[in-house]
Amino acid sequence: MQFDSFSAFLDMGGYAFYVWLSFGVTFGVMILLVVLSYRQHKGLLKSVLKEQQRQVRIKEAREKSHASSAR
Repeated sequence: MQFDSFSAFLDMGGYAFYVWLSFGVTFGVMILLVVLSYRQHKGLLKSVLKEQQRQVRIKEAREKSHASSAR
């Protein structure tokens, strides 16, 4: 489909509101998806780090317990 002018392109044959609204909603949802995915990724990394630190503390406590009971 070719348009006679840029304003005719923007008008989209009288359907500009629906066309540009659909583009806006689509790009808005895509941006939201990227932001939420990034936040979820950061949260998962943070929880993995916490779990690793917890495992280290448990291991150290067990080793300390075994060392004190061996005396």
